[in-house]
Amino acid sequence: MQANFLIPLGEKAQIPVISFSASSPTLASIRSPYFFRATQKDSTQVNAIAAIVKAFSWRQVVPIYVDNAYGEGIVPSLVDSLDAVDARVPYRSAISASATDDQIGQELYKLMTMQTRVFVVHMAPNLGARLFAKAKEVEMMSPGYVWIVTDGITGFLNSIDSSVLESMQGVLGVKPHVPRTKEVLEFRSRWKRKFQRDHPYGLWAYDATVALATAIEKAGQATNFTFLNNSSSSNADLDRIRASSSGPNLALELSRAKFAGLSGEFAMEPDGQLKGSAYEVVNVNGNGGRVVGYWTRGGGLARELANESTAGRSASRESLMRTVIWPGDAAAVPKKLRIGVPVKDGFSEFVSVTTDPETNKTSVTGYCIDIFEAVVQTLPYALPFEYVPFANATGDSAGTYNDLVYQVFLGNFDAVVGDTTVIANRSNYVDFTLPYTESGVSMVVPVRPDGSKNAWLFLKPLTWDLWMTTFLFFLFIGFVVWVLEHRISKDFRGPPSHQAGTSLWFSFSTMVFAHRENVVSNLARTVVIIWCFVVLILTQSYTASFTSLLTVQRLQPTVTDINELLRKGEFVGYQDGSFVVGLLKRIGFRDDRLVPYDNSDHCDTLFGQGRIAAAFDEIPYIKLFLAKHCSKYMMTDPSYKTDGFGFVFPKGSVLVPDISRAVLNVTEGDKMTKIEEAWFGKNSRCPESSTSVSPGGQLGLNSFWSLFLIAGVAAVSALIIFAATFVYQHRQILLQQQEGEDNSQSKPSFWRRIMRLLRTFDKKDLKCHTFRDDNRVGNNEVNLVSLNVMSPSAYSVQTEFPVDSSTAAAATPPPIDSSTELHYNDNVEAQGVEISIDLHQNFSGAGQIDDGYDNDEITRH
Repeated sequence: MQANFLIPLGEKAQIPVISFSASSPTLASIRSPYFFRATQKDSTQVNAIAAIVKAFSWRQVVPIYVDNAYGEGIVPSLVDSLDAVDARVPYRSAISASATDDQIGQELYKLMTMQTRVFVVHMAPNLGARLFAKAKEVEMMSPGYVWIVTDGITGFLNSIDSSVLESMQGVLGVKPHVPRTKEVLEFRSRWKRKFQRDHPYGLWAYDATVALATAIEKAGQATNFTFLNNSSSSNADLDRIRASSSGPNLALELSRAKFAGLSGEFAMEPDGQLKGSAYEVVNVNGNGGRVVGYWTRGGGLARELANESTAGRSASRESLMRTVIWPGDAAAVPKKLRIGVPVKDGFSEFVSVTTDPETNKTSVTGYCIDIFEAVVQTLPYALPFEYVPFANATGDSAGTYNDLVYQVFLGNFDAVVGDTTVIANRSNYVDFTLPYTESGVSMVVPVRPDGSKNAWLFLKPLTWDLWMTTFLFFLFIGFVVWVLEHRISKDFRGPPSHQAGTSLWFSFSTMVFAHRENVVSNLARTVVIIWCFVVLILTQSYTASFTSLLTVQRLQPTVTDINELLRKGEFVGYQDGSFVVGLLKRIGFRDDRLVPYDNSDHCDTLFGQGRIAAAFDEIPYIKLFLAKHCSKYMMTDPSYKTDGFGFVFPKGSVLVPDISRAVLNVTEGDKMTKIEEAWFGKNSRCPESSTSVSPGGQLGLNSFWSLFLIAGVAAVSALIIFAATFVYQHRQILLQQQEGEDNSQSKPSFWRRIMRLLRTFDKKDLKCHTFRDDNRVGNNEVNLVSLNVMSPSAYSVQTEFPVDSSTAAAATPPPIDSSTELHYNDNVEAQGVEISIDLHQNFSGAGQIDDGYDNDEITRH
């Protein structure tokens, strides 16, 4: 501020203005012939800073400066110098001189979220001390960070409090080089005795004073330095300042001044600026700064000033500077992660490495690259990195994926990013993050048109086990309904052949819901309802599957079983450099049956030439392959489990947990979908490319076993309930006694009782409401005489004991008209007497007897 005010004043009075502390580059824009800067301007040291950035190959730098003219003045020159060494300034952090510690902390937290880890600090020592104290508090003075300070702070290291130096350990700084001469040491000693502290501007103030005194001597003693007009009543009236007559001569002598000062060679440039001197590169370590190198305008960086003629020409960083102790007492140079990427000819959608022939710059793109960069952006801190292709001198791949992963174990790469699969063998040497793609190895085979559209196509929708199960259940349900309805329903009675046909008809007609037989039993109704539900599900599923077979064009794989490939000794393909070759060998394929391919087009060519019958690869590659050739190939089982693609880091890397959590954030969000759409498209051109085909895509028993189980349990339960009820109602048959010839009571044989029980089951249940009307007619004893028919007992009597001949003769029936036939069959058993009466009657008239027995054999007790 004072310089900006005094320079126009000195120019008006034509009196030289000399400054030994005004280092702002903006003062040079005033272009006054009477202004002389007896110190190095700030824009001179930015070249030294840029040389340091270049030596360590840093590509991004963030300047942190005080928000005033002093801080802003260096920024344009700093940005230009960094740009000259191919370093970018992504952000500029301006901190107010009156900022609180909280405000400084907020700005540092903002810097932590950025990718840059190299900072250049340009501010006054008091503000810089607070900045570094806060940086250490938020752990920004830890390994991986780089801090470079300008001479505004570096020049005061000897006078800074030790607690401040403790928070600045590992900081690099630049300051003008001052020769350690005897005169300098004596001057500093006298200065400290007088002012109790060292000051960097003391040397330049002394040299400026010497230059001014020398110029005055050379300009003469009669110099008049009167500035104000004494006639003016106002002491602030600057407009009345007179021009000095000796001022131009004094300015001329100052511009010619040249001598060996305490700060070095003192000489002015034509524009009034002090000629640039060498700069020291200082590393804050311990209680002060340690010089680790020098920078000169002509020679660049050098370990010693004596090597100025050859400085900067060596590519070795060690030859340019001594060992630097970085923040956190780290001896290793803070650098970007060296991330290895695979170099491959095919499947460039995942990873692609290209080199610009004009600029020779390498570009790395691809799906995996975008995923990794999206993951890094979600981290709560910056992670500088650079891609290093895994290639040889000719630009080709330097080895397999296993070789690439092993480079991380050897320490040649800090990480590997690409389509690298997580497998157990590799995890013995490195750590993987969570996978970011679906996993698995599957088989791709050519397809052929489905030739199953023939006369037997209607059998195709269901598997044979489902067909057989359905058929057996039709028979079983028909049998169950017959058992439940035989005694109480007329529809299920009659001759055995009629009953069997009715039962089968009823059961199979439920398939089209065309059954007409009357179901009386509640148990039978329950069974039929459940079975109709099962049949409904089966028919609807069959209809849908059969319709699909008739209307949708289907392609069938040429091979569905890997054992068939092994048995026939077929050739199979695999992606060159992939771990899949090891998997195929473990399955049983011989080496001479394995054919590598480089990319999807090469694989298609191998199929087209008939050189391979199938190809094995990871599912992401297969999906990409099918997206291009889905009309010719399809993915089929079997699938072998793997863990998908993951990022590779050294064993025990602290980055693995953070990267894994970031992978989850990306894969669960919309970012993942956008990346997939960008590289693979929104939708595949062929719908079948996204699904795998399993052998025999039919409806099987495994899809309906629960329905059959429900129907079976219901039918068996109904049978059990019916059997229990029937046996209980006719328990007297199982418990009855039989009188023998010796009048002793004994039970009939078990088999005989069972047969009687079965004969009872075969009879009508006359107590059922369906036969209630028929029973009523029987109880009223139909008058056969009115029909001109004798009593049934008069027709035919067969006994098991002797019968009196006279009685039999008397029972001879009268003649019956030829148009009438009467036949009645009745068995009566009582007290050991069995009577068989046959009666069959057929009337030609309208009247017909329904005796309610329907030609049944009835055992009366």
